[in-house]
Amino acid sequence: MFRIPYDRVNWITSSFLIGTALIALIGAPIYLFHYGIDWFQFSMFFFYLCATMMSITVGYHRLFSHLSFKAKAPVKFFTLIFGACAFENSALNWCSDHRRHHKHVDHDEDPYDISKGFFWAHIGWLLFKLDPETPVDNVADLRKDKLVMWQHKYTHWIALVVGLIIPSALGYGYNSLMGLNPMQGALGGFMIAGVTRIVIAQHCTFFINSLCHTVGKQPYSTKHSARDSAIMAFLTFGEGYHNYHHEFQHDYRNGVKKWQWDPSKWTIWTLSKLGLVEGLRRVPDSKILLAEIGEAKRHAQQRVHEIQATHGYCQRTAEMLTQLSEKISANYHELEQAVADRVQLSREALQNWQDETRALMREMSKVAKMAAA
Repeated sequence: MFRIPYDRVNWITSSFLIGTALIALIGAPIYLFHYGIDWFQFSMFFFYLCATMMSITVGYHRLFSHLSFKAKAPVKFFTLIFGACAFENSALNWCSDHRRHHKHVDHDEDPYDISKGFFWAHIGWLLFKLDPETPVDNVADLRKDKLVMWQHKYTHWIALVVGLIIPSALGYGYNSLMGLNPMQGALGGFMIAGVTRIVIAQHCTFFINSLCHTVGKQPYSTKHSARDSAIMAFLTFGEGYHNYHHEFQHDYRNGVKKWQWDPSKWTIWTLSKLGLVEGLRRVPDSKILLAEIGEAKRHAQQRVHEIQATHGYCQRTAEMLTQLSEKISANYHELEQAVADRVQLSREALQNWQDETRALMREMSKVAKMAAA
């Protein structure tokens, strides 16, 4: 029988997470049923949700955790203010946990280790205290940033005032100006732009730690559990391409393909054109392709071993799969050498390598299906 270790429960965090979830799931629908929602309440909710999520993805994650680019004070200030409004702790603590996650992914030192279960990775690690408590000893660079340390000191006050009190006050003021019930407006601001927005933003963030380590594709590496999910990318402003991110964590992009949804990447790029950020770090296309072909090579070799280990397999089929696998391996080693020699490769050459590898993988799938028939 499951027993809750009450001595390890983080009562303050647990009460907040459970309480806000209940308000969002029960209180908000009751409010909407009785009063509905007007354009002002919806606009406030939309602004706060976008500002909060962008501050986590662009600020907490790519700027402060991974140093993917350098930002000037206005960008830092905005992301620190609205990042606090997510009620996910200060940037200093958030980044410390996240850096430890990357360093020890899928191992016990990983704060939200998926091997401990979906629930633990999603929210359990917040509900229960770690034993022993993890030291915040990997953010020495951030401790030198005065804005980061200011936010760390006042993060709960910032979250309370900007994230809950101001939406309530704005709802009160708007209804007063429109001759409506001001307390109804205040309650709506608190319920919708405040609590409901917090719960949505938090769980979308938490799903990166749980769902994106459980479901999705692994086109760049199978050395860790991180996976790419286009659905989660849409829900998290581009953070769903998690397999890529774990392979190339310092890239300011998550969605590196032209068709991939990554508004955080587009925002950073736009800010760079406005002179508000600089030093955007990006992985060369050749290294990205090398990782893709390397994974294709591993998959091809695995297919060959599976066929060879099957009793009654066709010798001709095994030979065909072996030849295709060897061609993929040759492509990989050829590109690997070019990258090692720092050869400047054109986009056309990289595209040809990619197209040929994909064609070989499709051919392998056809042969394998024929063998299984």
